[in-house]
Formats: sequence, structure tokens, C-alpha cells
Amino acid sequence: MSTPPSSSPHPLETYHCIWHSEDETQAFAEALAAQPAIANAFVTLHGDLGAGKTTFVRHLLRALGVQGRIKSPTYAVVEPHETPQLAIWHFDFYRFDDPREWEDAGFRDIFASPGLKLAEWPEKAAGVTPVADLAIRIEVNFDAQRLVCVQALTPAGTSILQGLSA
Repeated sequence: MSTPPSSSPHPLETYHCIWHSEDETQAFAEALAAQPAIANAFVTLHGDLGAGKTTFVRHLLRALGVQGRIKSPTYAVVEPHETPQLAIWHFDFYRFDDPREWEDAGFRDIFASPGLKLAEWPEKAAGVTPVADLAIRIEVNFDAQRLVCVQALTPAGTSILQGLSA
């Protein structure tokens, strides 16, 4: 299984699993949502188009209590979500081309504030995003199962990953 982009630090801990169905994707999202440290984490999502990154994010947001329509931020770059306990920003950097957009859009302020940040296609914003707490790589195998590798890149990420493994 491949790893996040080479500019990422070495993982402190790694967790592997297989999602055989969307129900297992949902169960993983619910387990991740149950980790207290997720509330202020930065999570990057890696994988090809159609790997299931946005589907996973939708399940995670639902598990965190987000109500209403959850749309992909592909054209808006970021979609904010809020629950009574948590601010969440879902980024999709697929169309992100100019690092000046980072400042112009106020992303530095978002990343400096409390809350969960989720980023699809983070390699498109390499050099401007902080180090992720967790990097999740999703790959589709020949049976349409999802091969998942979760890497903790910070002590906060390690805490989350240890909670998942428990």
C-alpha cells in the first residue's frame, strides 16, 4: 500500500484495515468520531478518484452529528459544518492551483482555529497546510474492497490511532 506524499513526516504509528462494504466504512467513521482528540485534528485523505474519500467524510460528519445535506467541496474548495459541540471544515484541494488562494480564502485562519479539518487531495496544497495528525489512504482492490492505511503523523494523531486500535 502506498504512503502519503514524500513531504509528509515519517508516521509515528500505522493502522491497516479493509472495508468490505459501505457499512464497514460507516463503522470505521463512527469509531473515529468517538475519539475525543478528533475534535481538533487535521486529517488528510488520499486516494484515486472514486476511492471513497467523500463517502467516508459523509459518514464521519454524520457520526459527529452534522445534520442536513453534506455536499462535496470540489468547486467551493471548502465546506464548513457545525454541530453544537464542534466546528468542522471539509476541504477538497483537487482544483487548488495557486498558493495565494490559501491567504486570500482565509485558510490560514481556519487552520489556526479550533475544530476538525478534513482535506481531500492535500498534495495539491502541499507546502501551505500544516502537518496532518492523521493521513488516511484509501485504495480500491480488485474485489472493490477498500484497502485502508491510517498513519499518525503527530502525537495527537497517535492518540487517535491508539483509541481506534483499542
